[in-house]
Amino acid sequence: MAGLLSLTLLGASGWGWYLTQVAEQNLSRQDVIPTDGNDNAGGGDPDAMNILIVGNDNRTNLSPEQLTELGVSLEPGMNTDTMILLHVPADGSRASFVSFPRDSYVEVPGYGMHKLNAAFAFGFSQDAPEGSTDEERAAFGARKLIQTISSISGVSVDHYVSIDLFGFVLLTDIVGGVPVNLCQAQQEPKSGINLPAGAQEISGAQALAFVRQRDGLPQGDLDRIVRQQVFIGAMVSKLLSQEVFFDLGLQRRLVEAASQALTVDSELDLFGLAEQMQAVTAGTVNFQTLPNLGVGTEDGLSIVVPEDREVLYDFFANLTAQDPAAEPPPAENVDPGEVSVAVFNGSVTGGIAAQTQTELEAAGFVVTSTGNADSSDYTQTEIRYAEGQESQAATLAAAIPGAVVRADSTLGGAELQLVLGSDFNGVGQAIDAAPASDPGEQDLPRTAADTGCIN
Repeated sequence: MAGLLSLTLLGASGWGWYLTQVAEQNLSRQDVIPTDGNDNAGGGDPDAMNILIVGNDNRTNLSPEQLTELGVSLEPGMNTDTMILLHVPADGSRASFVSFPRDSYVEVPGYGMHKLNAAFAFGFSQDAPEGSTDEERAAFGARKLIQTISSISGVSVDHYVSIDLFGFVLLTDIVGGVPVNLCQAQQEPKSGINLPAGAQEISGAQALAFVRQRDGLPQGDLDRIVRQQVFIGAMVSKLLSQEVFFDLGLQRRLVEAASQALTVDSELDLFGLAEQMQAVTAGTVNFQTLPNLGVGTEDGLSIVVPEDREVLYDFFANLTAQDPAAEPPPAENVDPGEVSVAVFNGSVTGGIAAQTQTELEAAGFVVTSTGNADSSDYTQTEIRYAEGQESQAATLAAAIPGAVVRADSTLGGAELQLVLGSDFNGVGQAIDAAPASDPGEQDLPRTAADTGCIN
């Protein structure tokens, strides 16, 4: 994708056309888009483009020295532990990367319920006829993975891009390092990561270790997904910078390296993709993860539990509308006397709900009741409202700057709910600033312009 994104810089120019010709000289193409089981069942925009990006663990082309340098061994088979769907609307105004956890417990067409990273393996080892070459087996693996992703998301996959380990490392070296920001120093033997805390630029083997590590991270594979999203975002920002824009030689080296490392479907039009993505900026490239219910277990194995199909279909059908830069128009405030509030204590501080009632009533609000929340572990103060109560919620939010305001379809009646978290300092006082954010826990998508620290 680094090579493809570099084409977008000058995609409509003669130089952009030239770069696509350079890419085509070395690019490996395969007929991998299946003719069945790849449907737009969820009702998404049929004119949008969906590209499945896969990072594979193919190491057969590495020398013993390269294996040692990267801290990996020569293992049989080909794993696809990184799977990302790139969604580009027809107008090319933004790009949405959606990561699929490798441990997502899903139905693989024809094979029942399995972890998602088994889909490619089934196609590779089971679907391919006896006597097939590894390249032919890989094509069968890609088709099975595409069918599985389409079944999960309800969108049709238009194109396929796969990159191997060494190609990834080579790209980071050519671009001169990619900026990342770690909340804590990381040392972990399986991935080989050895990086200090703080903002830094990484490349080569440490860049590979950064995106491969999952052991030692609080949320395992989900934190690894955040790492990969951050890395892609940082790469996008660098490729869209003036440093790369004015260095035509660097762009050519990137495209040459990318074309040697990538395998794409037979129909992907590089120049057409470049033209479609001309309007993309770092702030309009966003990253999300497949909606899920967190980590669970199945037959003694750790899995990630996806949301119900209806939720997933709605999520992917509305990807184009999920612009992180777009906010709903501000609601018009009303008089506090028109706002009824039920106050709940979600913190460990005793008596805070009653104290807040006194402060709210002094400010003119109507407090209908107080009590304890369902938990004392709320770290953020929340204002919950039902449809039609936007103005009342805006008035209460103005009295508690920084509180999280969210619609709640389960609420009825005319009152709002105010849940006091550990960050609450009183009516009229801003809540405590949140600690360094974990992008994996944010409601809004992360964009390529974000630079906060991560696990």
